[in-house]
Order: sequence, then C-alpha cells, then structure tokens
Amino acid sequence: MEPMTEAVLRGADPDELSRIPVPDDFLAAHLRQEDAGIFMDMDSASKDVRKSVRVGRVPMPELAPDEVLVAVMASSINYNTVWSAMFEPISTFDALKRMAKAGGWNARHDQPFHVLGSDAAGVVVRVGSGVRRWKVGDHVSVAPLVADAEDPRTHADSMLSDMQAWGYETNFGGLAHYTLVRSSQLMPKPAHLTWEEAACIPLCGGTSYRMLIGEHGARMNLGDIVLIWGATGGLGSFAVQMVKNGGGIPIGVVSSEHKAEIARKLGCEAVINREEIGIGVQPEPGPATVKLAKRLGRAIREAVGEDPHIVFDYVGRATFGMSVIVARRGGAIVTCGSSSGFEHNYDNRYFWMNLKRVIGCHGMNLREATETMRLSALGKLSPVLSAVYPLAEAGEATRLVQKNAHTGKVGVLCMAPEEGLGVTDHELRARLGEQTLNPLRSAQ
Repeated sequence: MEPMTEAVLRGADPDELSRIPVPDDFLAAHLRQEDAGIFMDMDSASKDVRKSVRVGRVPMPELAPDEVLVAVMASSINYNTVWSAMFEPISTFDALKRMAKAGGWNARHDQPFHVLGSDAAGVVVRVGSGVRRWKVGDHVSVAPLVADAEDPRTHADSMLSDMQAWGYETNFGGLAHYTLVRSSQLMPKPAHLTWEEAACIPLCGGTSYRMLIGEHGARMNLGDIVLIWGATGGLGSFAVQMVKNGGGIPIGVVSSEHKAEIARKLGCEAVINREEIGIGVQPEPGPATVKLAKRLGRAIREAVGEDPHIVFDYVGRATFGMSVIVARRGGAIVTCGSSSGFEHNYDNRYFWMNLKRVIGCHGMNLREATETMRLSALGKLSPVLSAVYPLAEAGEATRLVQKNAHTGKVGVLCMAPEEGLGVTDHELRARLGEQTLNPLRSAQ
C-alpha cells in the first residue's frame, strides 16, 4: 500500500499528510484516445462501455495555484460517463482539446487518456498556493462545475459562463484514487454520511435543486403538483424528496411495481406505473403521443384531482412530447439530460396556446450545490444509493447505468476499501436511522 493511501485510510493528521510525498501516478478509471474509434458506425444500444472503460495507472498532474488534490474515497456513475465511454455525441477527447486551447494550466487536460467521473467524496491532501478556504485533511464533497472566475457571467450565475463539466469535459475526474479540482468546487462532506453516500449526492442532487427550487429553475411553490419522470432514477429520486420536503405534491412515473414501491417510500403521494396504463414504449410523434399523453393526464387527475404545475423531465425524446401536453395551463416543463435521446418532438399547440414554459437546466452553480449538501448535512435529504462497485469494476458499474438496470445512484469505492467508512457524526446518523438515510437500499 502506498504511504499516502495508508495515511489517509488511517486518518493521519494534516501535518503528517502534508509531509508524505504524493505518488507519481495513481489508479483511475479512464478512456484511451486510441480506443476512440472502436464503436465506429455502431448504434448507441450496441456500444458496450465495458470495452472502453479501462482501470489502470495514469500520471499525477501538477497542481495549479487555485486547485486542490483530493484523495477520493468514493465516487458514483452519472450518465455523462456513459456518454463519454460511448464517445458520443462527440469524442470525449474533443472536449479535452477545447479545454486545453485556453492555455496555461488548462493545457494539462489534453492527454491521451481521460480520467472519468463527475462525483467524489474524499480527503484533501494538497492545496495550491492560492487556496484560502480549504486545508489538508478536510473531508469534502466535490461539485461538478468548473467555472471561469475571470468570466463576468460567472459572478451572476456560473452556469451561464464559459464552464465545463468536471470529469466529462475536463480531465482528472472522480473515478480514481486522486482527483484534481478547483477550490471553488469543494463543499464540506456531511459528517453523518459514509463516503459512498456523500459521493452520490452532488451532481444529481444539485441538478435537481436547480431544476426545482433555485431561482434559475421552476421555482416550485408550496402545494405545487410536480410530475417526475423516472422517479426512482438518480435525478428523479432526489426530485421526489425535494418536492415532498418543500411542501409540494410529488407524482412519480415509474416502469414497474417494484420501482413504484420505492417511489412511495421516497415520498411520492401518487405513483403511476407507465406499463399499467399502456405508455411503456416511446410513442410516435403526432396523434400517438397526444393519445398517450391524454391517458397519462387522466391518470394524474384521478390521483390528485389536478394537472401538474411542473413536469420534471430528464428522460428526453421518449417523454418530452407527453410532458408538454400534461402540464397545466401556465405550467412549466423543466428539462435536462435527455438520456433517451436529444431530439425532442412536441405538438406546439399545447405549448403556445396554453402559455406554458420550457426551462432548460444544466448542472448547478456552487451556491445551489452547497445548498443541496447543506440539506443533506441537516438530514433533510437522503442519499439515493442502490449499488456499490469497487473501482476495478468501474466498467461494469457504467454498463449498469447504460442499460438503465439500476435505481437511484450507483456508487464506486475508490480508495475506501469497503462500504460504511467516513462517518464522523454517529449521533446524527443513529437519530436519523438507516432506513431514512438510504431508502432505496432499505427497500431492496
């Protein structure tokens, strides 16, 4: 075992961590530029990401003045890792080249490898010369936004700036023993959570917060009815909790009775199993979509008596046409991601004549991410972890998400040797109880 790894796992104090040399290379789940063409002329369904995700050692990058080196205890799989590993819609290495064009420290990102991962929780082991708010030994979670501090738009909303998604459009992501992040990405790790629980929150939790609660999203009000597609997915399971805790009425749409049980446990006041009402397949644009949307609308009104104020849609092509129709007059459809396809079709009559709004959201700014972690630290937002893999099986974990064969989030242990480590507030954890802390795993 490397001296730094042994010290981190032992809980060495900051002085000792500062004295131990950082290794020259480290273990990471990554892509290789030489593999970028292996899926050429294949459709998305045929691209098995286990063929492109490698786990091996990569060189340690030099630390910039505004950066922090984190020993990653755990990470998680997001759909952007699936896109990276399929090299679509463009090669992941094109994004690294764009990052490098800015020059300076950004040039380090253009490598023949790409370390993946847009979530992490771990221990700070080095800080750059310009870092003031963080120190060696801090337990942190990582927000996935890399913002340009010199872009004026950053200081209004960093999501409008020349930003990148860390571990997707940048190198040195979180699916590794070490990750390189800007200090403006760091947040305190909730003390009552394990490493793997804390690692599954930032990206999906923060995005859901922006979509529903933040000033740039739907701005949910007390009593709003919110329809949530994929209510047991990574984004959807956080959305259910936020709507419920914020005084809204969450209605979950799921694909099986097992997932319906989980959605109820998360807090859905009504659950619609799309298979049971015959909307289990993607409808053709036009009359077929209208027919199925009206069937869904009837099911919603039977459950809660009204049409939804907000439709939370990250599924995309398969659902967006129905989302536009079922939202109430003056309602909002908030969208991100589009895991079923980026090209959306909808009947514009139901949109313009009923004065509806479509709100696009992408990630979250640091304030939104920090508010999400604050809710988690208070025990108001539970992790949504359903499975945990070792780093050596990162390809299998990514494949699980690619096939949509999971619920909630899929965690990955990086430097942590086993689950259950990292808790420093045992009193709060005991008070909340294991079922409250991780409702998805307790429901399995």
